[in-house]
Amino acid sequence: MFSPFTLPNGTELKNRLLMAPMTTCTGYFDGTVSSELVEYYRARAGSIGTIVVECCFIDDLGLAFPGAIGIDNDEKIAGLAKIAEAIKAKGSKAILQIYHGGRMVEPKLIGGRTPVAPSAVAAPRDGAATPTALTTEEVVGMVNKFGEGVRRAIQAGFDGVEIHGANTYLIQQFYSPHSNRRDDEWGGSRDNRAKFPLAVLEITHQMVRQHADDAFIIGYRFSPEEMEVPGIRFDDTLYLLEKLAARGLDYLHFSVGYSLRSSIVETTDPTPLIDKYVAMRSDTLAQIPVMGVGGVANAADVEQAMEHGYDLVAVGRACIAYPDWSDRIASGENLELFIDSTQREEKNIPEPLWRFSLVEAMIRDMSMAAAKFKPGTFIEKVQDEDNELVISVSLETDRIAAIELTDGPEDDVSFVTSFQEIRGRILDANSPHVDAISGATSQSEAVKKAVSKAMVKSSKALVVEEGGNPAVPQDFDVVVIGSGGAGLTAAIQAHDEGARVLIVEKMPSIGGNTIKASAGMNAAETRFQRVKGINDSKELFYAETLKGGRNKNNAALLHRFVENAPMAIEWLADRGIMLNDITTTGGMSIDRTHRPRDGSAVGGYLISGLVRNIAKREIGVMLDTSVTGILMEQGEVCGVSVLNDENEQQTIRTKSIIVATGGFSANSQMVVKYRPDLAGFVTTNHKGATGGGIALLEQIGAGTVDMGEIQIHPTVEQKTSYLISESIRGGGAILVNQQGNRFYNEMETRDKVSAQIIALPEKYAYIVFDENVRTKNKAADEYIAKGFVVSAASPRELADKLGMDRHHFLATLERYNGFVEQQHDEEFGRKTAMRNPVKEGPFYAIQIAPGVHHTMGGVTVNTETAVLDNQRQIIPGAYAAGEVVGGIHGGNRIGGNAVADIIIFGTLAGHQAASRAKR
Repeated sequence: MFSPFTLPNGTELKNRLLMAPMTTCTGYFDGTVSSELVEYYRARAGSIGTIVVECCFIDDLGLAFPGAIGIDNDEKIAGLAKIAEAIKAKGSKAILQIYHGGRMVEPKLIGGRTPVAPSAVAAPRDGAATPTALTTEEVVGMVNKFGEGVRRAIQAGFDGVEIHGANTYLIQQFYSPHSNRRDDEWGGSRDNRAKFPLAVLEITHQMVRQHADDAFIIGYRFSPEEMEVPGIRFDDTLYLLEKLAARGLDYLHFSVGYSLRSSIVETTDPTPLIDKYVAMRSDTLAQIPVMGVGGVANAADVEQAMEHGYDLVAVGRACIAYPDWSDRIASGENLELFIDSTQREEKNIPEPLWRFSLVEAMIRDMSMAAAKFKPGTFIEKVQDEDNELVISVSLETDRIAAIELTDGPEDDVSFVTSFQEIRGRILDANSPHVDAISGATSQSEAVKKAVSKAMVKSSKALVVEEGGNPAVPQDFDVVVIGSGGAGLTAAIQAHDEGARVLIVEKMPSIGGNTIKASAGMNAAETRFQRVKGINDSKELFYAETLKGGRNKNNAALLHRFVENAPMAIEWLADRGIMLNDITTTGGMSIDRTHRPRDGSAVGGYLISGLVRNIAKREIGVMLDTSVTGILMEQGEVCGVSVLNDENEQQTIRTKSIIVATGGFSANSQMVVKYRPDLAGFVTTNHKGATGGGIALLEQIGAGTVDMGEIQIHPTVEQKTSYLISESIRGGGAILVNQQGNRFYNEMETRDKVSAQIIALPEKYAYIVFDENVRTKNKAADEYIAKGFVVSAASPRELADKLGMDRHHFLATLERYNGFVEQQHDEEFGRKTAMRNPVKEGPFYAIQIAPGVHHTMGGVTVNTETAVLDNQRQIIPGAYAAGEVVGGIHGGNRIGGNAVADIIIFGTLAGHQAASRAKR
């Protein structure tokens, strides 16, 4: 495997090992290359012979992944050249894979536009969009785009290209009788269907002749079979490969999940497909080296693949886990596929790749290695949205051994697929605290709940077996009530200061209301602002928050909030949670709303990162468990009483509690008690936001403040109560009424904008934005995917679809765009987020109206987060953080301040509670 290998064009590879092309999702929003991606490839180059760089889209309708990198225009050459240079400088060959996703592209990745394909036939998967069939002229144009991609790869300095004709992407779609139903020269017979991949290979040769030398490598990746009927079968593949080989290739890349995989069509035949291939290929085809991929971690895997006929072997996940993989193999190491969760930076793994499911599954020291179970199998009944599930959970002394579905919709392919994925995440992490599967959240949470219940039962059984009594109160330094952002932050901080911590959560899943947060986290004078040249001050941040809160904010709490905000940004960064993109929200005059680099909603990203930190520290979490009372002894907190979903009562002793249970926006009776005018309003909050923590603290004498200060958010999709992020307006969107006119300054505070919408005769408005705003705000793609968005190629068409006066709407856009050019809104005085004119099609609109969003009132605390009684005296041992606390935001919360609140005061509460426990 380490001997040199010569390709048909005479190019010598220094060994037979290649790093497989693996999507990292680390490109910028426009498909350009990030420095993080360059360093990722640099770290893996050197002893491995060749690196095949992840697939690069050749057309802006062709990206099949978020964070994909592109080669669709000449501006991309410079960034790609950095990758090629980094790889080659370390002595490895650099090959770039090029592709177009075709019908496998999700509309949300291309701004809600319709994907293109050979024919208007949707992919056989749930929710797949029906693509637009390419015209004959467009097919020719697409071949040329592949050619231009090859030219750019050459100019970027790559040693070769790999044409991606696999994984049901566009090239394969042309050859497949399922996706290609054309009746012109590009479809119909097998020969006609083969014309597109052959044309792509031909133009690749043309570009190499014109722009490269004879050493330039041309590879072709293929999938040997399709499950679809009609679909590609193995003899079809051999037929195409013979034609490709006759025209000249330097290698073929077998695309299978496991290098020795057998047929997915003839399931009774166990013969590996590579064995069939070697036996059936012609002498011509036998001259083309063939590369295998999948299931390769150690030398024995490579040797086995080569024994079956592979000339070259590509290594995937092992190269992520071990950047120096080939050095380790050469020295005789036997490797296990796992990644220490503290080594992301050391291994140069980009953050988006770190969160990718295949990589996340390898993060092993997130495990509950300290947990001790009584070995056995536990059968748990749980409920998702649609089904009762019976799940078998097998536990060994220190790990989750197996998870099986014993009763449920086993004939539902989509359900089984997502079950297998969530099962894999839990088993690989050895913890139920993993991210849910996108699109299958309810099912994921049900499976996680089943595993958690089994673990609790097993732990109790072990205590009994060892002669203990599980009813004896457990003892912790700190008990955190609530698992939203404030609770998780407080738990991590307390743990890091040496405290034994337990989290108690009444809901069946972690995340609270934080997981729904969208805009970002406000902070002034941060290093991320300095990097972007944003000149901000804490004094201005204080003044604007006080003004936004109608001067009702608790001044001492607000000063602490503003002072600690940049430290909170760094606290997150130190724990691998980077909020390094910046936008603005209503009420702010400057960009200070920090969010994930890709512009996505902050909530899911934040909770995912905090949960990773919770699991890494092995902090205990009790789900589906309500705190029924806070126990006091001699005037101080001494414990809590809890009730789990099995109706078991338990006492937990503790030296300190941190109440982080959120607000009460989802408790309509409580909302109406303090604000009768809000009867009938929808809420953006999750159903657990019922004010239970306030009631618990009131029972031990806590005082409250500002309970009637309840915020409604102006932009809520009413059918689903889904919040439309302020970052959309912060990105440059406008609000118009049903007549097509702007009616207020969109970037005013939430209370004022909401009041103006309520004052409209129709009681709703539209948030309108263009393609420029969409590309810079990932949340917009989510709204498109959820069906909230009306889109149109032109403003005139959008007005017609919305039933508004097109003349008013066109005049509104013209007038507003003029204000943007002048950077002066003569009509409503908007001063921020006038970034670009709204003029780049497509155009988008979402109908919105206000909804109950945040309760500014809550229990009283001091600047150290200690809970105060009605006489403003400290209740010893009781701390609180997050929306359960009142006073910080005054009469109105500024967008982006809630996330800052939970991190700032969560860390303070964790510190104070741990310090008290030590004392």
